[in-house]
Amino acid sequence: MFHSFFPQPKLFFSSFVVWSIICMVVWYTVGPQMGAAIGLPPLAPGEAAPLGIAYFFSPDNLWFYLYFAIFVAIFGGAWKVIARDHPWTNWSIWGTAFLIFIAYFTVQAYVAINNWRGPFFDLFQKGLTGPGNVTATELWDMQIYFLQIGAVAVVINVVTAFFTNHYVFRWRTAMNDYYMSLWPKLRHIEGASQRVQEDTMRFANIVEGLGVVFINSIMTLVVFLPLLFKLSEHMADVPVLGAIPHSLFWLAIGWSIFGTALLALAGIKLPGLQFRNQRVEAAYRKELVYGEDDADRAQPVTVRELFNNVRKNYFRMYWHYCYFNIARFGYNQLDGSFLTFILIPTVAAGKITMGLWQQISTAFGQVTDSFQYLVSYWSTIIELLSIYKRLKAFEAAIDDKPLPEIDQRYLEREAAEGELAANRP
Repeated sequence: MFHSFFPQPKLFFSSFVVWSIICMVVWYTVGPQMGAAIGLPPLAPGEAAPLGIAYFFSPDNLWFYLYFAIFVAIFGGAWKVIARDHPWTNWSIWGTAFLIFIAYFTVQAYVAINNWRGPFFDLFQKGLTGPGNVTATELWDMQIYFLQIGAVAVVINVVTAFFTNHYVFRWRTAMNDYYMSLWPKLRHIEGASQRVQEDTMRFANIVEGLGVVFINSIMTLVVFLPLLFKLSEHMADVPVLGAIPHSLFWLAIGWSIFGTALLALAGIKLPGLQFRNQRVEAAYRKELVYGEDDADRAQPVTVRELFNNVRKNYFRMYWHYCYFNIARFGYNQLDGSFLTFILIPTVAAGKITMGLWQQISTAFGQVTDSFQYLVSYWSTIIELLSIYKRLKAFEAAIDDKPLPEIDQRYLEREAAEGELAANRP
């Protein structure tokens, strides 16, 4: 799954994490001074960010684009030398870097909208207080800024979707070529053809969706957590807990971790059940396929037993999904009112305007949604894990390691059936 596309996956991803941490540490410590030294300084304290399309070309953003390119060139260049013989490095290194950059740019569009929300809704609130307080021209100008940001967001979303489609299909091609080059070692595994064709396809499709969202979630946290940290200065005491420094920052993290832990605990058995479900469905389907060519196969007793296994596994899944859904839907319902609950003392004290409320709401939502990645996509992650379990049997066969227990039982059963068939008169 990974060796076919990424060079030395364990070392590659480990070095990527370490290099990313170094990049962020440098950026948040001496990055602003480095940018100022080349004429691209950050915003001055109290200076408002540019509105509309101008935000994407502000000096601090231009400095980040250059900074990102420099660090990617160093990392990618080193790996191109290390893995010079790997056939997919252009896509796995430079393609991944481009995906990360466009994910960051997508998040910047959300930041630009959040910057716009403050002055627009303050202006909107002012207009509601009485006639003549704002002019229609002022409101129209703000709408033009919004349309500029929206146009950028449309372009970047189209580019993201198009490039991601090609990136993931290249990954699937790499897996397909890798598995087929080792087909003599893999063909004896149960459902080998299905794993090469269907499981790699499903793996690619799921990774396409989950991968983009995961990268966007990481970029959102990198961008919005400092913003939420700053917005916390407008907060009054928090209900029940009292005064908490940088309360929005810590409450967003705490609430999201609670939801993630709750869903992970409630759904801990689901990946294994989903994996077993694929097995019993495959066994039932295979017997029916044999029955198309062999009158002695797919007999009523055998088919009834196989379908009974399907039924049992589905009913077991329904039960486990029942309490999982109680946790999921219950948490989602509370999540909808959590921010309003903690903001009640702040609103009652008149410490924020409508524009600030909009900015807090957007930033808090972006952070909690990113932290709640597992909550939002748990069902899809379960499906991905079940596919991963199936493809791991290929990895075991390739590396001459023992097959998973469920595959060993399948081969023993096939051998026993073959012996019985050979002894038939």
